[in-house]
Amino acid sequence: MMTTNAALNYIRTIICALILVFVGSSCSIILPGTIKKSYNQNFLVTQVSKELVTREVTREVTRLVEVPVTVTPAITPTSTFTPIPSSTNADFPAASFGSLEVTILKHSDCMYGPGSVYLYKYSVFTENPMEAIGRNWDGSWLYIQSIAGWNPCWIQADLARLSRGNVNDLPIVYSKLPYSNQYNSPDATAHRDGNEVTISWKADWMSLDDYRGYLIEAWLCQAGEHVFSPISYVPPLASNVGALSLAVLDEPGCSLPSSAYIYSAQKQGYSVGSYIPWPPAAPGN
Repeated sequence: MMTTNAALNYIRTIICALILVFVGSSCSIILPGTIKKSYNQNFLVTQVSKELVTREVTREVTRLVEVPVTVTPAITPTSTFTPIPSSTNADFPAASFGSLEVTILKHSDCMYGPGSVYLYKYSVFTENPMEAIGRNWDGSWLYIQSIAGWNPCWIQADLARLSRGNVNDLPIVYSKLPYSNQYNSPDATAHRDGNEVTISWKADWMSLDDYRGYLIEAWLCQAGEHVFSPISYVPPLASNVGALSLAVLDEPGCSLPSSAYIYSAQKQGYSVGSYIPWPPAAPGN
Protein backbone atom coordinates (compact mmCIF):
# COMPACT_ATOMS: atom_id res chain seq x y z
CA MET A 1 0.00 0.00 0.00
CA MET A 2 1.13 3.52 -0.84
CA THR A 3 1.95 5.94 1.90
CA THR A 4 0.00 9.12 2.21
CA ASN A 5 2.78 11.14 0.53
CA ALA A 6 3.05 8.66 -2.30
CA ALA A 7 -0.69 8.81 -2.85
CA LEU A 8 -0.61 12.59 -2.95
CA ASN A 9 2.27 12.52 -5.45
CA TYR A 10 0.33 10.06 -7.60
CA ILE A 11 -2.75 12.29 -7.55
CA ARG A 12 -0.62 15.32 -8.43
CA THR A 13 0.88 13.44 -11.38
CA ILE A 14 -2.57 12.54 -12.71
CA ILE A 15 -3.76 16.15 -12.31
CA CYS A 16 -0.68 17.50 -14.16
CA ALA A 17 -1.20 15.02 -16.93
CA LEU A 18 -4.82 16.11 -17.28
CA ILE A 19 -3.74 19.77 -17.34
CA LEU A 20 -1.23 19.07 -20.11
CA VAL A 21 -3.88 17.28 -22.13
CA PHE A 22 -6.25 20.20 -21.66
CA VAL A 23 -3.61 22.78 -22.61
CA GLY A 24 -2.70 20.77 -25.69
CA SER A 25 -6.34 20.69 -26.70
CA SER A 26 -6.55 24.43 -26.16
CA CYS A 27 -3.59 24.99 -28.49
CA SER A 28 -5.29 22.97 -31.20
CA ILE A 29 -8.23 25.39 -31.05
CA ILE A 30 -5.93 28.19 -32.25
CA LEU A 31 -5.35 26.42 -35.56
CA PRO A 32 -8.68 27.48 -37.13
CA GLY A 33 -7.82 31.02 -36.12
CA THR A 34 -4.59 30.74 -38.08
CA ILE A 35 -6.49 29.52 -41.13
CA LYS A 36 -8.96 32.37 -40.77
CA LYS A 37 -6.15 34.88 -40.63
CA SER A 38 -4.64 33.43 -43.79
CA TYR A 39 -8.05 33.59 -45.49
CA ASN A 40 -8.44 37.24 -44.55
CA GLN A 41 -5.05 38.04 -46.04
CA ASN A 42 -6.03 36.36 -49.30
CA PHE A 43 -9.31 38.25 -49.33
CA LEU A 44 -7.51 41.58 -48.90
CA VAL A 45 -5.14 40.76 -51.72
CA THR A 46 -8.10 39.92 -53.95
CA GLN A 47 -9.76 43.23 -53.14
CA VAL A 48 -6.62 45.20 -54.02
CA SER A 49 -6.35 43.33 -57.30
CA LYS A 50 -9.93 44.25 -58.22
CA GLU A 51 -9.32 47.92 -57.47
CA LEU A 52 -6.23 48.00 -59.66
CA VAL A 53 -8.05 46.37 -62.56
CA THR A 54 -10.95 48.83 -62.26
CA ARG A 55 -8.65 51.82 -62.35
CA GLU A 56 -6.89 50.48 -65.44
CA VAL A 57 -10.11 49.78 -67.35
CA THR A 58 -11.68 53.17 -66.63
CA ARG A 59 -8.51 55.20 -67.23
CA GLU A 60 -9.14 57.93 -69.82
CA VAL A 61 -6.68 58.14 -72.69
CA THR A 62 -6.24 61.40 -74.58
CA ARG A 63 -5.62 61.01 -78.29
CA LEU A 64 -4.13 63.97 -80.16
CA VAL A 65 -3.08 63.93 -83.80
CA GLU A 66 -2.43 67.21 -85.61
CA VAL A 67 -1.73 67.60 -89.32
CA PRO A 68 -0.97 71.11 -90.68
CA VAL A 69 -2.97 70.79 -93.92
CA THR A 70 -4.68 67.60 -95.00
CA VAL A 71 -6.89 67.13 -98.03
CA THR A 72 -8.84 63.97 -98.79
CA PRO A 73 -7.85 63.02 -102.37
CA ALA A 74 -10.66 63.46 -104.84
CA ILE A 75 -11.79 60.43 -106.87
CA THR A 76 -13.83 60.69 -110.05
CA PRO A 77 -17.46 60.20 -109.00
CA THR A 78 -19.68 57.52 -110.50
CA SER A 79 -22.82 59.64 -110.23
CA THR A 80 -23.95 63.24 -109.82
CA PHE A 81 -24.85 64.43 -106.33
CA THR A 82 -26.17 67.57 -104.66
CA PRO A 83 -23.79 68.90 -102.00
CA ILE A 84 -25.19 69.34 -98.48
CA PRO A 85 -23.08 70.80 -95.63
CA SER A 86 -22.51 68.27 -92.85
CA SER A 87 -23.45 70.50 -89.92
CA THR A 88 -26.91 71.32 -91.27
CA ASN A 89 -27.94 67.80 -92.21
CA ALA A 90 -28.94 65.08 -89.74
CA ASP A 91 -27.86 61.45 -90.12
CA PHE A 92 -29.95 59.44 -92.52
CA PRO A 93 -31.74 56.60 -90.69
CA ALA A 94 -30.33 53.18 -91.53
CA ALA A 95 -33.77 51.58 -91.58
CA SER A 96 -34.77 53.40 -94.77
CA PHE A 97 -31.93 51.82 -96.77
CA GLY A 98 -31.19 48.48 -95.16
CA SER A 99 -27.59 47.46 -94.51
CA LEU A 100 -24.77 45.16 -95.58
CA GLU A 101 -22.62 43.23 -93.13
CA VAL A 102 -18.92 44.06 -93.29
CA THR A 103 -15.73 42.41 -92.10
CA ILE A 104 -13.15 44.75 -90.58
CA LEU A 105 -9.81 43.79 -92.14
CA LYS A 106 -7.55 45.43 -89.52
CA HIS A 107 -7.71 47.53 -86.38
CA SER A 108 -8.73 50.94 -87.73
CA ASP A 109 -9.71 54.44 -86.68
CA CYS A 110 -13.35 55.33 -87.32
CA MET A 111 -13.97 59.02 -87.93
CA TYR A 112 -16.79 61.56 -87.59
CA GLY A 113 -16.74 62.22 -91.32
CA PRO A 114 -15.73 60.54 -94.59
CA GLY A 115 -12.03 61.42 -94.51
CA SER A 116 -8.93 61.27 -92.36
CA VAL A 117 -9.23 65.05 -91.90
CA TYR A 118 -12.19 64.61 -89.54
CA LEU A 119 -12.02 64.11 -85.78
CA TYR A 120 -11.42 60.60 -84.44
CA LYS A 121 -14.58 58.96 -83.04
CA TYR A 122 -13.55 55.43 -81.94
CA SER A 123 -11.63 52.35 -83.08
CA VAL A 124 -12.95 49.19 -84.69
CA PHE A 125 -11.33 45.76 -84.49
CA THR A 126 -11.36 42.70 -86.69
CA GLU A 127 -13.61 40.82 -84.25
CA ASN A 128 -16.26 43.58 -84.15
CA PRO A 129 -19.49 42.53 -85.97
CA MET A 130 -20.35 45.58 -88.07
CA GLU A 131 -22.70 46.63 -90.86
CA ALA A 132 -22.45 49.33 -93.52
CA ILE A 133 -25.45 51.65 -93.78
CA GLY A 134 -24.08 54.12 -96.33
CA ARG A 135 -21.14 55.50 -98.27
CA ASN A 136 -19.69 58.83 -99.31
CA TRP A 137 -20.25 60.17 -102.84
CA ASP A 138 -17.32 58.31 -104.45
CA GLY A 139 -17.47 55.11 -102.38
CA SER A 140 -14.03 55.60 -100.83
CA TRP A 141 -15.48 55.68 -97.28
CA LEU A 142 -18.16 53.51 -95.62
CA TYR A 143 -20.60 54.59 -92.93
CA ILE A 144 -20.63 51.66 -90.47
CA GLN A 145 -22.07 50.74 -87.08
CA SER A 146 -22.45 47.70 -84.84
CA ILE A 147 -25.09 45.34 -86.21
CA ALA A 148 -28.47 46.86 -85.32
CA GLY A 149 -26.48 49.58 -83.55
CA TRP A 150 -26.98 53.33 -83.20
CA ASN A 151 -23.55 55.03 -83.16
CA PRO A 152 -22.16 54.99 -86.73
CA CYS A 153 -18.80 56.27 -87.90
CA TRP A 154 -16.74 56.44 -91.09
CA ILE A 155 -14.02 54.00 -92.16
CA GLN A 156 -11.96 53.81 -95.36
CA ALA A 157 -13.62 51.38 -97.75
CA ASP A 158 -10.39 49.45 -98.37
CA LEU A 159 -10.17 48.61 -94.63
CA ALA A 160 -13.44 46.66 -94.71
CA ARG A 161 -14.98 43.95 -96.89
CA LEU A 162 -18.69 43.74 -97.69
CA SER A 163 -20.31 40.35 -97.12
CA ARG A 164 -22.19 40.67 -100.43
CA GLY A 165 -22.86 43.15 -103.21
CA ASN A 166 -20.64 46.19 -103.73
CA VAL A 167 -20.19 49.71 -102.45
CA ASN A 168 -22.56 51.19 -105.04
CA ASP A 169 -25.42 49.20 -103.50
CA LEU A 170 -25.24 51.51 -100.48
CA PRO A 171 -26.88 54.97 -100.42
CA ILE A 172 -24.85 58.18 -100.37
CA VAL A 173 -25.00 59.55 -96.83
CA TYR A 174 -24.15 62.97 -95.36
CA SER A 175 -23.72 62.57 -91.61
CA LYS A 176 -24.07 65.27 -88.96
CA LEU A 177 -20.84 66.49 -87.37
CA PRO A 178 -20.53 66.63 -83.56
CA TYR A 179 -21.45 70.17 -82.50
CA SER A 180 -19.65 72.31 -79.92
CA ASN A 181 -20.54 75.91 -79.06
CA GLN A 182 -17.32 76.54 -77.14
CA TYR A 183 -15.72 78.48 -79.99
CA ASN A 184 -16.98 80.82 -82.70
CA SER A 185 -17.75 80.04 -86.32
CA PRO A 186 -15.10 81.69 -88.53
CA ASP A 187 -16.28 84.44 -90.86
CA ALA A 188 -14.47 83.72 -94.13
CA THR A 189 -14.18 85.29 -97.57
CA ALA A 190 -12.85 83.91 -100.86
CA HIS A 191 -10.91 85.65 -103.63
CA ARG A 192 -10.34 84.19 -107.08
CA ASP A 193 -7.21 84.59 -109.22
CA GLY A 194 -7.85 82.54 -112.34
CA ASN A 195 -8.46 78.95 -111.22
CA GLU A 196 -6.97 79.55 -107.77
CA VAL A 197 -9.34 80.55 -104.98
CA THR A 198 -7.85 81.86 -101.72
CA ILE A 199 -9.99 81.42 -98.60
CA SER A 200 -9.26 83.90 -95.79
CA TRP A 201 -10.64 84.22 -92.26
CA LYS A 202 -9.82 85.65 -88.84
CA ALA A 203 -8.22 83.18 -86.43
CA ASP A 204 -10.37 81.99 -83.54
CA TRP A 205 -8.45 81.67 -80.26
CA MET A 206 -8.52 78.16 -78.73
CA SER A 207 -6.76 76.60 -75.75
CA LEU A 208 -3.88 74.18 -76.32
CA ASP A 209 -5.92 71.24 -75.05
CA ASP A 210 -8.93 71.99 -77.29
CA TYR A 211 -7.13 73.15 -80.42
CA ARG A 212 -7.74 71.09 -83.58
CA GLY A 213 -7.56 73.92 -86.13
CA TYR A 214 -10.19 74.36 -88.84
CA LEU A 215 -12.22 72.19 -91.18
CA ILE A 216 -13.24 73.35 -94.66
CA GLU A 217 -15.78 71.29 -96.60
CA ALA A 218 -15.54 72.40 -100.22
CA TRP A 219 -17.31 71.29 -103.40
CA LEU A 220 -14.91 72.17 -106.20
CA CYS A 221 -14.76 71.78 -109.96
CA GLN A 222 -11.62 69.88 -110.95
CA ALA A 223 -10.93 68.18 -114.30
CA GLY A 224 -14.55 68.70 -115.30
CA GLU A 225 -15.94 66.92 -112.21
CA HIS A 226 -17.68 68.37 -109.17
CA VAL A 227 -15.74 66.84 -106.26
CA PHE A 228 -16.13 66.96 -102.48
CA SER A 229 -12.86 68.05 -100.84
CA PRO A 230 -12.75 68.20 -97.02
CA ILE A 231 -9.63 70.06 -95.83
CA SER A 232 -8.13 70.18 -92.34
CA TYR A 233 -5.97 73.23 -91.65
CA VAL A 234 -4.03 73.13 -88.36
CA PRO A 235 -1.31 75.79 -88.14
CA PRO A 236 0.90 75.73 -85.02
CA LEU A 237 -1.01 77.15 -82.06
CA ALA A 238 1.36 80.14 -81.85
CA SER A 239 0.46 80.98 -85.46
CA ASN A 240 -3.28 80.81 -84.82
CA VAL A 241 -3.57 84.61 -84.68
CA GLY A 242 -4.56 87.38 -87.07
CA ALA A 243 -5.66 86.50 -90.60
CA LEU A 244 -5.32 82.94 -91.92
CA SER A 245 -5.67 81.75 -95.51
CA LEU A 246 -5.22 78.81 -97.84
CA ALA A 247 -5.66 78.33 -101.59
CA VAL A 248 -7.63 75.67 -103.49
CA LEU A 249 -7.95 74.77 -107.15
CA ASP A 250 -11.40 75.47 -108.63
CA GLU A 251 -11.66 75.15 -112.40
CA PRO A 252 -14.48 75.95 -114.84
CA GLY A 253 -16.50 73.37 -116.70
CA CYS A 254 -18.95 71.94 -114.13
CA SER A 255 -22.75 72.09 -114.26
CA LEU A 256 -23.01 72.62 -110.49
CA PRO A 257 -21.62 75.73 -108.76
CA SER A 258 -18.70 75.42 -106.37
CA SER A 259 -19.18 76.25 -102.69
CA ALA A 260 -17.59 75.78 -99.27
CA TYR A 261 -18.23 75.89 -95.52
CA ILE A 262 -15.71 76.48 -92.72
CA TYR A 263 -15.75 75.26 -89.10
CA SER A 264 -13.64 75.80 -85.99
CA ALA A 265 -12.48 72.37 -84.78
CA GLN A 266 -11.82 71.45 -81.17
CA LYS A 267 -11.47 68.08 -79.49
CA GLN A 268 -15.18 67.74 -78.63
CA GLY A 269 -16.59 68.81 -81.97
CA TYR A 270 -17.10 71.59 -84.50
CA SER A 271 -18.71 75.01 -84.56
CA VAL A 272 -21.68 75.63 -86.83
CA GLY A 273 -20.43 75.77 -90.39
CA SER A 274 -20.13 79.25 -91.89
CA TYR A 275 -20.89 79.55 -95.60
CA ILE A 276 -18.03 81.06 -97.61
CA PRO A 277 -19.37 83.36 -100.38
CA TRP A 278 -17.81 81.78 -103.45
CA PRO A 279 -16.45 83.83 -106.35
CA PRO A 280 -17.79 82.70 -109.74
CA ALA A 281 -15.52 81.45 -112.44
CA ALA A 282 -14.02 84.14 -114.68
CA PRO A 283 -16.25 85.21 -117.60
CA GLY A 284 -15.72 83.13 -120.70
CA ASN A 285 -14.48 80.08 -118.74
